[in-house]
Amino acid sequence: MTVTFIGLGIMGAPMARNLLAAGHDVIGINRSHGPVARFIAAGGRAAELADAVAASEVVMLMLPDSPDVERVVLGDDSGADGDGGGVLVAARPGTCIVDLSSIAPATSRRLAEVCATRGIRYLDAPVSGGEQGAIEGTLSIMVGGAADDLAAVRPLLEAIGSTIVHVGDVGAGQTVKAANQLIVAGTIQLVAEALVFLEQHGADVEAAVRVLAGGLAGNRILDRKSAGMIERRFEPGFRIELHRKDLGIYLAAARDAGVVSPAGAVVGQLLESAVANGDGALDHTALLRGVDRMNGREVTPAA
Repeated sequence: MTVTFIGLGIMGAPMARNLLAAGHDVIGINRSHGPVARFIAAGGRAAELADAVAASEVVMLMLPDSPDVERVVLGDDSGADGDGGGVLVAARPGTCIVDLSSIAPATSRRLAEVCATRGIRYLDAPVSGGEQGAIEGTLSIMVGGAADDLAAVRPLLEAIGSTIVHVGDVGAGQTVKAANQLIVAGTIQLVAEALVFLEQHGADVEAAVRVLAGGLAGNRILDRKSAGMIERRFEPGFRIELHRKDLGIYLAAARDAGVVSPAGAVVGQLLESAVANGDGALDHTALLRGVDRMNGREVTPAA
């Protein structure tokens, strides 16, 4: 297929490269030029947004937040009719927008409604698996929207993910992703507290992680992230400031549904604290730095 891929960041760039590797014709779009130049060097194409979208069957988005997705789809100066120069203006009827970003479920539903008035199909398809999953093409993708639309773009999703599940109507993908982000943030916090506990007791932390990972406490954070946490390496694969945004989406959706989520509220506050302490640009495993602070342990300045 011919695909426009918008957002060549930490997650988007390897996803777009995997689409290329699967044989698709991919046009890369990014606000800054450097990622586009690297994508061209990897075999991709570049074009102006309107030209790219007009030439594509599918437009895939991997953007930071709800306002970014709204601006790209509807245009900078548009109202609800989408006449401000965004994807909707250039897209041909029948084009499918696949939003891989993590945004508010209500935003996905509103955009899908606007798209439908233009004959444009829309799927919300947020992903989980982090930078490594994006590189390996093993992301978990939770898809909301029409089953027929998912079937049409499944070959694209299979190039970037190994678990692709239709979870309901538009907005359902974002709802499942919000739950995912609660679990991930809570698990990182618990792993961080356990590591500091083990260190304070003088335990062999690496040996402890091996045995914990093999039992009921086993989880992906221990498997993939604990080594960097032990060494206090927090190069961003997924930034704390973005995870704070995702927990905000979760907590707002929980409040709207009347769901009580005390642990979610606490983790949300810990993410807020991390950003307030200058850790927002670090990997979300830098929640460990907050545990160090609360225990009076030395915390080196954020890189």
